[in-house]
Amino acid sequence: MPDRSLIFPAAEYRGRVAALQAEMAKDRLDALLLTTPADVFYVTGFLTRFWESPARPWFVIVPAQGGPIAVIPAIGADLMHRTWTPEIRTWDAPDPVDDGVTLLADTLHEVVPERGRIGIPMGLETHLRMPLADYHQVVARLGSRQVVDGTSAVQRVREVKSEAEIDKIRATCQIADRVFARVPEFARAGTPLDQVFRDFQIALLSEGADWVSYTAGGAGQGGYGDVISPADTRPLQPGDILMLDTGAVREGYFCDFDRNYAVGDPGDVARRAHAALYAATDVALNTLRPGMTAQDLHRILTASLSAEGAVPGGGRLGHGLGLTLTEWPSLTAKDTTPLREGMVLTLEPGVEIAPGLIMVHEENIVLRADGPELLSRRAPADLPRLGV
Repeated sequence: MPDRSLIFPAAEYRGRVAALQAEMAKDRLDALLLTTPADVFYVTGFLTRFWESPARPWFVIVPAQGGPIAVIPAIGADLMHRTWTPEIRTWDAPDPVDDGVTLLADTLHEVVPERGRIGIPMGLETHLRMPLADYHQVVARLGSRQVVDGTSAVQRVREVKSEAEIDKIRATCQIADRVFARVPEFARAGTPLDQVFRDFQIALLSEGADWVSYTAGGAGQGGYGDVISPADTRPLQPGDILMLDTGAVREGYFCDFDRNYAVGDPGDVARRAHAALYAATDVALNTLRPGMTAQDLHRILTASLSAEGAVPGGGRLGHGLGLTLTEWPSLTAKDTTPLREGMVLTLEPGVEIAPGLIMVHEENIVLRADGPELLSRRAPADLPRLGV
């Protein structure tokens, strides 16, 4: 097998496959079938924006023993050969008659015994990236082999990051840190919000992001209504609170945190809301430890916000982070996922300022044995002000 690969040394990927195979053994899986960009990249190092095209499916099989097998369109062979992946099988795609179905089924026949178990991620935050009709054809060709849920094996391994992964996420956070410090250069009263969004993305690319998969935010008097709407042409006005949120990517790894800014004087209500968010984040940073659950961390954040006299926002108050903008677990009242050393998380408390008016605050952390380590530079305790 090659000793070198893309993004990381080959040893990093071998360790990941070994960890997956250990989890597979617990679940009695004879193979994992992976189809999504993040899972394929995690196992092989195959990093490309070509996933944006829905015309071709891509497959990686992790057998119970040995290295992964890539079953991919021929257009990806050159790039996959630059990874450590020991075995690559290709077909000319797209093929409207047989788009990898026979090649994939034949490969599974080789590595999975009769009555064996093939795991495919089926749970929350997973999807099958291949035509459903083709999937049914593959299953029909498997004979007595079973297709079962492989979510746990993948998520238990991917949710704990190696130090090499943590370094990549930290580097992406540092890019965003530099850009958030530059926001006063291009955002002030009179600047249209859509122009702020464009300049924000340009700055992220100029500071070293490979691409900006996600840009969101909002602006409004004393707060904003949501954090997912596209930017409109409304100019920023004195009294507005501007929030910018980024999912910039560097070498395949995301950051995901936001910052709030006041256009001129924020007013007492917005100032108190920001202070409550800052205080709740401080409590989480000081009390979170491995062994707690996502549910516990949600409770810490909501209790802290309430203690500050704020109304906690609904929904989750943070999530995992890494190869995708959001990963499991979700910090909700119902998620009992154990939080383990090496997990990278967002702390994302939110408050309801008034009906239809919110403010959110987000930091990126890695959970260490003695508590969280910030990967994003801590936001200022006081709302930074933009020019009027």
